[in-house]
Amino acid sequence: MNKDDMKQVTIELPHEYKCRDYQEQFWLEMAKKKRGVLVWHRRAGKEKTCWNYMIVKACQKVGTYYYLFPEFSQGRKILWDGMDKEGKKFLNHIPQPLISGEPNATEMKIRLVNGSIIQIVGTNNVDSIVGTNPIGCVFSEYSLQNPIAWQLIRPILRENGGWAVFNFTPRGANHAKELFDMASANPDWFAQLLTVEDTGAISPDDIEAERRDGMSEDFVQQEFYCSFTLGIEGAYYARYMQEARDGERIGAVAWQKTTRVYTAWDIGIGDSTSIIFFQIVGNTINVIDYYENQGEGLPHYAEVLFRKPYLYADHYGPHDIQNRHFSSGMSTLEVAGGLGIKFTVLPTLHMRVEEGIEGLRGIFPRLYMDATKCKQLIKCLENYRKEFDDNHKVYKNRPVHDWASHGADAMRYLAIAVKRYVDSKGGPSDADVEKLMDKYQPRFA
Repeated sequence: MNKDDMKQVTIELPHEYKCRDYQEQFWLEMAKKKRGVLVWHRRAGKEKTCWNYMIVKACQKVGTYYYLFPEFSQGRKILWDGMDKEGKKFLNHIPQPLISGEPNATEMKIRLVNGSIIQIVGTNNVDSIVGTNPIGCVFSEYSLQNPIAWQLIRPILRENGGWAVFNFTPRGANHAKELFDMASANPDWFAQLLTVEDTGAISPDDIEAERRDGMSEDFVQQEFYCSFTLGIEGAYYARYMQEARDGERIGAVAWQKTTRVYTAWDIGIGDSTSIIFFQIVGNTINVIDYYENQGEGLPHYAEVLFRKPYLYADHYGPHDIQNRHFSSGMSTLEVAGGLGIKFTVLPTLHMRVEEGIEGLRGIFPRLYMDATKCKQLIKCLENYRKEFDDNHKVYKNRPVHDWASHGADAMRYLAIAVKRYVDSKGGPSDADVEKLMDKYQPRFA
């Protein structure tokens, strides 16, 4: 059927969705606004509401619509294959007469007869959304998502007049809370926080049963009363980050021009590369700057490095930068040397993840981080967490590899470098550093 042959049909929408009374305000407000943030307690119906909202919008205006999850696999589990508590599949909320052809299960993409496309996407691969042109997006469980995804999509929606809705249950005072606080003070946004006391969707008896079954009070407050104080469950550094905030060690950290700057790198091949810039002032470690990017070669990072006004000391990288690449026959270490970056390679013996995590925890009281230049690094540290074993319902003794791990890995390398090299040896002399600057800085002048 082509568009000229299509007849206008009337379909009841939403098809399988019954709006609860406390969900009505969302529908009313989003009929007038293009940005919304829903901080709803667990099992309040966030997903079903946002999914049906997207279906309605896709029927009203032809375009591409993204439903974004922290992980692609999470989107498949929750929406593509998922069901509500009545056993109804979420995909069946789209009336069959509105679907054109067979849904694409591989890409989790559904085409409607009016030409709209609804696709479920994971923000663990932000490259998949670069260069696209959505006109409507839902960011589900935004507190666990890579915040860079929103930074990439927001100018697209601004230019094409599109809309965005964010839903989440709190996971600490991270980027999602920042978004909610901003939206609450912005009349152009709809922001709503609903606890079980607001909705009545979960009874006090049910919550008491959760307590008896072993759920901690902090987790009860987070999941059912939308408290932002617990932090991400299983997070490695949540307590240490909160202590740093309480101690006012996250804020404005001045770059001292006469003090040398060290860097610690996590170098990704086909993945993100992260660089932490830090200074040692007495016993204090001042993290003054941070840079992260992906899809770029070493010349890009060398240019970033030498365009900054810093007087460099040592550059620390992981041991695998010595590995030779099949295509070029050269190692990352050799390529970097040709670009003027002389790496100190951290030894394999000291690169175990557990050792690095404990090493970083050990130096946390010495750390000061610039809240502006290191904003993304701070988010990485707040969101770096253990992997959860769904089968055994326990946390594994290893971290999740996601967007937060790049900055967190670079920070582990910083801790190893400080302990093994900086504290014990003091680094190169000022004369050595000045010679390196004279030799390599003009390269990017």
